[in-house]
Amino acid sequence: MHPAASVILFTVLSGMGFGLLACLGIGPWLGWPAPAPGLAAFLHWGLGYGLAVGGLLASTFHLGHPERAWRAFTQWRSSWLSREAWTSVATLLVLAPVALSDWLDLGWSRGWPGALGPIGAGLAGLTVFTTSMIYAQLKTVPRWHHASTPPLFLGFALAGGALLCGQTALALIALIGLGLLMAWVFTDGEHRFARAGQSLGTATGLNRIGKVTVFEAPHTSPNYLMTEMIHQVARSHVPKLKALALTLATVIPAALMALSLAGAIPSLAATALAATAHAAGAITQRWLFFAQAEHVVATFYGKH
Repeated sequence: MHPAASVILFTVLSGMGFGLLACLGIGPWLGWPAPAPGLAAFLHWGLGYGLAVGGLLASTFHLGHPERAWRAFTQWRSSWLSREAWTSVATLLVLAPVALSDWLDLGWSRGWPGALGPIGAGLAGLTVFTTSMIYAQLKTVPRWHHASTPPLFLGFALAGGALLCGQTALALIALIGLGLLMAWVFTDGEHRFARAGQSLGTATGLNRIGKVTVFEAPHTSPNYLMTEMIHQVARSHVPKLKALALTLATVIPAALMALSLAGAIPSLAATALAATAHAAGAITQRWLFFAQAEHVVATFYGKH
């Protein structure tokens, strides 16, 4: 499918943002040191909110009529996009008192706002899950319609959130797990379209009478489906991009976290470098996620 920049930024930024918010919300309950009141807390929570909101806003750039984005809230019974809208807003609202308490040192964390932390963290994870289900639910895209899609999105959110939160040990574990998952998804994803058994025959319903081939193009010029749903990547570039995504997203950050734990590199410098590399790798992986997604409509046009 056509890898739109707005959707790539949306999934990457919001994933890291909600991952960071989840870590900040649940951290005190796990014994993690909270950001110091004042500037440190403001920067941590501000970064989480900024990435989350910025990612959500980026998603509207792909809409033909961004001013109608509010209508997404009306279809929560049937649309994962609508459920994502509701859970994202709920996350931001629930964690707001916790963020305010940490920033202004109001002491609310010892009262009811502190109890909102784990709830907000759960909602943040649910938001990332709903984002992944927007793609995992699509039977027309076999590469996405798989049980590995939600763990992949959640793995990126956890790894990115742990990095930005400064939880070195958790980040290292998450990065190793994410790297293994990415390697398997890259390999297995190449076979999912074939396993789905989709062909020009199944697309036209004529497979019962023999092999179907394209006699003449359905259109004399590209249409919306061909522009948005069919995108072909040069096969020579795919292995290089996969290796780049895996290296930037997991290998380099994991190595930096290991060096930080060993005391070979200052933790702040390691975190900054690791988060930057991870974000670049996430963008590369997400570009491949969309660019390699073969929609079954491609078979109708003889493009697969």
